[in-house]
Amino acid sequence: MEDSRIVDLYWARSEHAITETAIKYGKYCYAIANNILQNVEEADESVNDTYLGAWNSMPPHRPSILRTYLGKITRHLSLKKLRDMNRDKRGGGEVALALEELEECVPSKATVEEEIISAELSEIINCFVAKLPETERRVFLSRYWYLDSIMQISLDFHFSNSKVKSMLHRTRKKLLFHLKQEEVL
Repeated sequence: MEDSRIVDLYWARSEHAITETAIKYGKYCYAIANNILQNVEEADESVNDTYLGAWNSMPPHRPSILRTYLGKITRHLSLKKLRDMNRDKRGGGEVALALEELEECVPSKATVEEEIISAELSEIINCFVAKLPETERRVFLSRYWYLDSIMQISLDFHFSNSKVKSMLHRTRKKLLFHLKQEEVL
């Protein structure tokens, strides 16, 4: 079924919307959740929470790209669940490692003024990523959006682990330079 029809089902408050979402995007959402949580039951719960999140947010939202919308919900819910699961300890998993790799580039603040700056930072990073060559962009997003492991990225792109690590390191350096040029850092 086409995405616009699925969104129309949500707006019509038809439970069939969730069935169609699960058929078309269930595996996609599960892959995101499982990459983050590394736990089958928690990933399944996160995917079900994604369907509930989509149900509760449509209307008023009418996403133009349903896949991205669902992926964003899944990622947000899974990261929140991971934080809740590991509240008292800093885990040594792929998610923590991927986020630590970006810490040197992206400042973390909490005030309202800094939240506005964070939104601007998000736009700057989106523009940076959009200008990357396709392969570099896909590798970067695999690591820092989908939180894939270095080994998984190596398998997906048929690169050695060292090539993936080098590519990510160079891209992070470019991002840091770009952020300095934009006077974010």
